[in-house]
Amino acid sequence: MARLLRRLPGVQLLLLQAPRAGGGGSAWLGSRAAHSDMDKDTGSLTRYDASHVTTDWQKKLTPEQFHVTREKGTELPFSGLYLSNTEPGMYHCVCCDAPLFSSVKKYDSGTGWPSFSEAHGARGTDESNTNILRRPDNSLGSTSTEVLCKQCDAHLGHVFSDGPAPSGQRFCINSVSLTFKPSSSH
Repeated sequence: MARLLRRLPGVQLLLLQAPRAGGGGSAWLGSRAAHSDMDKDTGSLTRYDASHVTTDWQKKLTPEQFHVTREKGTELPFSGLYLSNTEPGMYHCVCCDAPLFSSVKKYDSGTGWPSFSEAHGARGTDESNTNILRRPDNSLGSTSTEVLCKQCDAHLGHVFSDGPAPSGQRFCINSVSLTFKPSSSH
């Protein structure tokens, strides 16, 4: 049985009550927030219901972009649009348009994915002014470091410690998680 605990404009908080295993009364299993469309415009402090977010991303992205950025997939090596791009400019998140990597830091790693030695806005090892986050990833049976967009949590790729000096980093990024904006010539 679900009980409505509190109703705020645009948000309903629900707690579910279920029988406790082995008898002995009931237990509160957890909570779930239900949001209205109003939350999109007001910047709700709670996360959206996952089905709502999934639907929006599926409308905005191609199936391959959705798979890579929202389901943590990987594009096939040597298949990406930006792998061989040498134009000067900025690479942005395909989901939210946040600037992520400058072409100045792009290099050919020979791995089959666009590679960058540092994120846009990095100052040495300080990445506080970038639009990326790092997160441990154990999904492939070994520990690696996932790279996410700080603005929208899009999966971008992974970072490794076998890159060129001075950073020693190789940001191995899926082309489908990016859009490219050429530098404007004046």
